[in-house]
Amino acid sequence: MNPVRNTGYKFSNDWISNGMKILGIETSCDETAASVVQDGRKLLSNVIVSQIDIHAVYGGVVPEVAARSHIEVINPVINQALTDANCTWDDIDAIAVTYAPGLIGSLLIGMLAARTLAVLHNKPIYPVHHVEAHVYANFITEVANGKWNMEDGKSKPIANSKIPITLHSAPSFPMLALIVSGGHSQLVLFHDHGNYELIGQTCDDAVGEAFDKVAKIIGLPYPGGPSIAKAALVGNPLAYKLPKSKLSGKYDFSFSGLKTATLRAVQREVGVDFTFPSTGLAERLDERKRNDFAASFQRIAIETLVDQTEKAFNDYKPKSVVIAGGVAANQELRRILSDRIPINIDYAPMNLCTDNAAMIASLGFYFSQKNEPSDPFELEVEPSISMTKTAWNTTL
Repeated sequence: MNPVRNTGYKFSNDWISNGMKILGIETSCDETAASVVQDGRKLLSNVIVSQIDIHAVYGGVVPEVAARSHIEVINPVINQALTDANCTWDDIDAIAVTYAPGLIGSLLIGMLAARTLAVLHNKPIYPVHHVEAHVYANFITEVANGKWNMEDGKSKPIANSKIPITLHSAPSFPMLALIVSGGHSQLVLFHDHGNYELIGQTCDDAVGEAFDKVAKIIGLPYPGGPSIAKAALVGNPLAYKLPKSKLSGKYDFSFSGLKTATLRAVQREVGVDFTFPSTGLAERLDERKRNDFAASFQRIAIETLVDQTEKAFNDYKPKSVVIAGGVAANQELRRILSDRIPINIDYAPMNLCTDNAAMIASLGFYFSQKNEPSDPFELEVEPSISMTKTAWNTTL
């Protein structure tokens, strides 16, 4: 028996009426997630089991612990996603799974689950690039039957709601995407689905990584992004003068220098020299100074992102702008970007900014319209491959 079937779906202007349901599976880091999305835009279910509480003890993700945690919950998470979507395997048309990039042990758990299910249930399988998929959270424009509360990240019924909820309009091409997360900071110009070019990127630390490191220096809990954003609300963003990096690449970023400048500023503030270990600084800061450092760092980090995005927008004049990745949940980034970009920006709901499987399923739909499914017996993970290596062949 051939484990890969032809679904018969072809990319066309009437794709919205196909009713194609894709199960997405995401295990690239420390979230175990599964979701069912119809036609790349309608969310039917979204189940996420986070390991943040586990890894917070260590101040970051421990790869071996993450992989073991995925093993424990991957099957229940997938089953819950099907149940929440009111689907059986007969209703699922294809499986999309994250194959890159990420922690190799974590990726393997999701991939092995997806490959096994593809063979058992005779479903086509499509490999999805995690970073590219973050952009596709913005293509989810509808929540089916009003069933899902999008703001708290949980799947639960909304009382007396039997009609679909429209979230926002889908982005239009050409589209400028600012992709910002713990591992990536990129500006990507999309000409169409699968047809894109990387025009800017970080030269060192990703912005999310910088948030995590600075949070640790000033004594805020992991993950650093939400912790700094919360502290910054009551801090003075002008309390400390921190530098913006100037680079030769017109749209590139750098956050390593900002991180180091923050470290030196904290050392000066508490009266020690540069040889004093960063691990001993937090206990010397009071709450006011900690909040001021959080606000000052966040201001420069966000201005760096927005400055480069604004330059790219003015040069390329795209029809739409989206932000994607975990840092896209930062309210100050959303506010400043909206102030600086002279077109309306529709943001994905908060729980679709961080790692989730809905974005995997959404991208899987568009990918399936232009590409043949993979052989589940040969599909492998790629822990470090760039999305620049995965642009699709746009010739149908």
